Amino acid sequence: MENRVDFAVVGLGAMGSAALYQLASRGVRAIGIDRYAPPHTQGSSHGETRITRQAVGEGLDYIPFVTRSHRIWRELEAATGETLFVDCGALIMSPRDSQALHHGMADFVSRSIEGAEAFGIPHEILDSREVARRFPQFVGLSGNERAYFEPGGGYVMPEACVAAQLKRAAELGATIETDTEVLAIEQDGGGVRISTARGAIVADRVVVSAGSWCAHLLGAPFDRLLTVTRQLLHWFALDDTSAYGSRAPVFIWMHDQTETDYFYGFPPAPGDHRLKVATEQYDSTTTPFSVDRTVTPDESARMYRTHVEGRLAGVTATVAKAAACLYTVTPDRGFIIDRHPEKDRVLVVSACSGHGFKHSAGIGEAVAQWLVEGRCDVDLAPFSVARFR
Repeated sequence: MENRVDFAVVGLGAMGSAALYQLASRGVRAIGIDRYAPPHTQGSSHGETRITRQAVGEGLDYIPFVTRSHRIWRELEAATGETLFVDCGALIMSPRDSQALHHGMADFVSRSIEGAEAFGIPHEILDSREVARRFPQFVGLSGNERAYFEPGGGYVMPEACVAAQLKRAAELGATIETDTEVLAIEQDGGGVRISTARGAIVADRVVVSAGSWCAHLLGAPFDRLLTVTRQLLHWFALDDTSAYGSRAPVFIWMHDQTETDYFYGFPPAPGDHRLKVATEQYDSTTTPFSVDRTVTPDESARMYRTHVEGRLAGVTATVAKAAACLYTVTPDRGFIIDRHPEKDRVLVVSACSGHGFKHSAGIGEAVAQWLVEGRCDVDLAPFSVARFR
């Protein structure tokens, strides 16, 4: 059977759920398709929490997305009664006068400060003594740290955000097809045909936001531009939570010069005796079809020894939980939000490169504006495919 709609969204994780919700809110006929049943643990949009910060050291072009996302999450909280965003503050820290790398950007603390100053985002610049006084969970300070603190930062809950946006999209009239694998996406004449195991869908425009499955679905040039990496999340047991008060921040701690001398983490939720931490790796690649989703005890032990031990108060080496997720990364660690170069009715919204969730709600809004209204409040030119030619 063939289903005809105005817009289809392929992949309903962070970006796709946001785009479908925003399209549905504009009263168009929209359908969302996912090979699993989101929110799920097979892609990138899981793990209980994701850091959000408005002064984005990855570049000034991203800041309009995240500021809009904060507003949209608050609107969704009011509409659904769900808690989606906790503004506990965000601390970004590195050795003073360091060129420490994060997401491919040197001197990430200074870049964050520049972003805050450019957009009028409330923030503070702290030294080691002030960090230790205000945030006693950080016990392994060298005394040479410089930190950016953003009181309006914090964390969002990815599974809850995806679920809330899909719920609202359905309430607003969108159709959602889960457990449905997309077999092919072909543009022909005035529309795009999406072939699935359940039949065909013909849409005027299609958004492909399938994360690590994008290269497989889209072919050239995305098969050479998108790299999939396996990333690990670890929850360690706390034997003492007294250092983590109600305003303990999320953090990004670059404790030395290279891109691997870094980790990030989250405060425990009230009543939770676990602390979630993670780092990143880009040396080893995988695919969504072959990735090992099991985290071994040795991998968690290595995380604890290399980054956590002696730096965070009350954290033991006991692993309470571990999980793997997928990053889809471009050569410059930036996003792609652009038409397919050979299929002008297919909009590619993916390759979050490890820093996408905080922007997703705002990107969904921008995508819907572009497709439905023919305009966009945010400049999307920096996220074009053409920059890789």
